[in-house]
Order: sequence, then structure tokens, then C-alpha cells
Amino acid sequence: MTILLKGITWGHSRGYLPMAATAQRFHETHPEVRVEWRIRSLQEFADFSIVDLAQKYDLLVIDHPFSGHAAEGGILAPIDELLGAEFLADQAANSVGASHASYFYGGHQWALAIDTATPISGWRPDLLKEEPPTTWEELLALAKRGMVTVPGIPIDSLMHFYMFCIASGAPPFTNDDVVIEEEIGVRALEMQHQLMRLCDLKCLSMNPIAVWEQLAAGHQAAYCPFAYGYSNYSRAGYAKNILRTGGLISNFRSTLGGAGLAIAAGCKHKEIAAEYVQYVAGAKCQATLYFDSGGQPGHGAAWRDTEVNRRSNNFFANTLGTLEEAYLRPRFHGYLDFQDHAGPLVHRYLSGGSSAKATISALNQLLRSSQRKSKEHRG
Repeated sequence: MTILLKGITWGHSRGYLPMAATAQRFHETHPEVRVEWRIRSLQEFADFSIVDLAQKYDLLVIDHPFSGHAAEGGILAPIDELLGAEFLADQAANSVGASHASYFYGGHQWALAIDTATPISGWRPDLLKEEPPTTWEELLALAKRGMVTVPGIPIDSLMHFYMFCIASGAPPFTNDDVVIEEEIGVRALEMQHQLMRLCDLKCLSMNPIAVWEQLAAGHQAAYCPFAYGYSNYSRAGYAKNILRTGGLISNFRSTLGGAGLAIAAGCKHKEIAAEYVQYVAGAKCQATLYFDSGGQPGHGAAWRDTEVNRRSNNFFANTLGTLEEAYLRPRFHGYLDFQDHAGPLVHRYLSGGSSAKATISALNQLLRSSQRKSKEHRG
């Protein structure tokens, strides 16, 4: 009898191809098991209901803020109850920054970090002749020359706002009832707007993939100061031009992203699903087949691997420090409701549709509303 496991991931070479490759190899070593992967868009990855997905699929590639939702909703299977302590200890010891811990919530591990990412810088060395900027003033000077591009769709605008809050004096969500104090929040928004208005208006409708594609193929912008990294664009043969990558300018700290592999609570074959998850997240697969197939590993050994770095223009070595310091977003049950509605608020401000003070006020009100909904959900 054939065991069929259905999985859902996101539609980019980095998101789909390594899952298809590992599924094929797992089938070759486990002929009785077939893993079938389907895709959703990058935007759906960020905000599509995990409740609906978990009812249709056995395996889910998720964003870590779903952890709180999963912990309180019985949506995912606690993966720490399906995998051995030694393997989980290796995952924790080789976590890139807070990647592994980001899927731990409410006393359980809800996914394994098979993919790790955070906003990094990237540029075309043939177009940017000088050294990349290292300070805010240098970045603005380069932007005034029309050489800077930044992803500015709502979700990315929000992730960048968190970075600007840190650069302006404090990380967000330090206090329970506000996103950020008004003075720091206003300063952060104004800095963010100062940069965005020096970039092409199209940036407000671009996600990270669009920005990296623009840099790799075009001859206008030459530098991106922060966008979720894609090692694909630092590999030979993937795009027209190979990009170089690095960290952020001084005083900036990025917002952790990446993807985790989880098992739905309703999966009828949890043991074999856990075996597949362990295979994909393991150090050997991560540094070989997973990376070879276009994946961006979550295991630290792969990030430090000499061959992996040789084949990716040192993408991983050049950005590891930024990942290690990345800010971890909240994961409480109501955070996803907040994130879904907060991005458009920041985007509206950057588009000239509201004031900075009004935006901070709206964000703080939204947080309190999301927290209230979360408490009501818990009864």
C-alpha cells in the first residue's frame, strides 16, 4: 500500500524545488511513501490561514509567527513528540540565530527551521563601483543618485519598520500594550519614508523577489540596503548577473524570516511524516541535496560549509552575522491578526496617505484589538 503525504510550500525556486527533490529522493529510499508538494504565492505564505491549510495537507512550510496560533489551536502536531531528543538538540545547537527557537512556543517545537532568511544587503559590483554604504548618511547619498531599490509592499514595509524602530532607539513590542512608544515610532517612520521617497515609486509594489530580479537583470538600481535574502541570485546560471551580498548599515538589525517544516495535527501518518521532516532538516541533506536544488538551508553547518559558499558567491558566510543578530517577531496567538492589518497601515503612510503620529496611534490601537481578540479566543 502506498502512503501519500500532501505538502504545501511557496512558489519560488527556493521554496518548491528543494521540497520536490527531497520528496523524490525520500520515495527512492522509501518506495511505499510518496510526498506530493503543491505551491502558494509568497504573499499567501505570509498571510493565508494555516487552519485551512492544515485541514488539506499533511506537511506545511510555515512562517514562525504561526507558532503561537498552532500552539493554542491544536492545528499542528508537536514535532518534539515525534523526533528524538538527540536530533532536536543538534537542530538547536546548529540554529542560525533564533531560527530553531522561533518555532518553539507553549512548551513544544512546532516546526523545524529548514530555511533561514532575514533582510540583507545586495548589489551589482559591475554597477556599484565603490564600496557599499556603511552608514545611514552614505545610504541616503547613494539613494539620491538613483542607485537604491527597496521592497515596499505592505508586509515588507512592516518588517522594515521594525528594523527602523531598533535603529531609532528601541525594538518594537517591548511593552505589552504598545507596538512602540510614539517618539521612537515617529522617528522610525520618518526615516523609512525619507529613504523610500528617494527610490522609484514602483518600490512600493515590489516584494524581495522582484527587487532581486530587478538588480540581477536591470541597469538602473545597483544596490538594495535590505530585503529578505535569496541565495539563488548569488549562484552562477540562475539570473543574468550574479549579486554580491552583505550585512546592514550601522545601527540596523534585521527582522528574522525563513521557513519551517511542520506536520498537521490531522496527518494520518505522523511517524513517516516525521521521518521525512528529519531527513530534510538534517545536516547532510541541508548542505547537499537541499542546497543543490535551490534551497536556502536552515542548518548552521550548511551556512558554514566551504563548498556551499563557493557555489553561492559566499552568500552564507557574508550574511551569517546579520542572521545571528536578527530580531525575532512576536508569536502570540493574536499577532497574525495584527501583522495582516499593520502592514497596510505602514504602507499607507509611506504612500503619503497618513501622518506618522496617526500611523503609530493606529498601530498601537490595532495591537490592543488583536490582543483582546486573542484573549476572547482563549475564553
